[in-house]
Amino acid sequence: MGYPTKVQVIQRQKSEQWYINVPAAVAHVLEFEKGEVVEWTVQDKNTLVLTRVQAAQPTREPPRKKKR
Repeated sequence: MGYPTKVQVIQRQKSEQWYINVPAAVAHVLEFEKGEVVEWTVQDKNTLVLTRVQAAQPTREPPRKKKR
């Protein structure tokens, strides 16, 4: 399933800043952390690839309760 996202831009007198927000559902599934560094790679004019600079640490699942 895709998550449509609008591209936003803030224009200033001498510069502009472009933004692409990551939907919360995607950020949670990928377990993004505040301040985490990612890198965009332009594959072609229709494809951007987002890569973590440092690999994510494996998550530890909480211990499951034993059934009685």
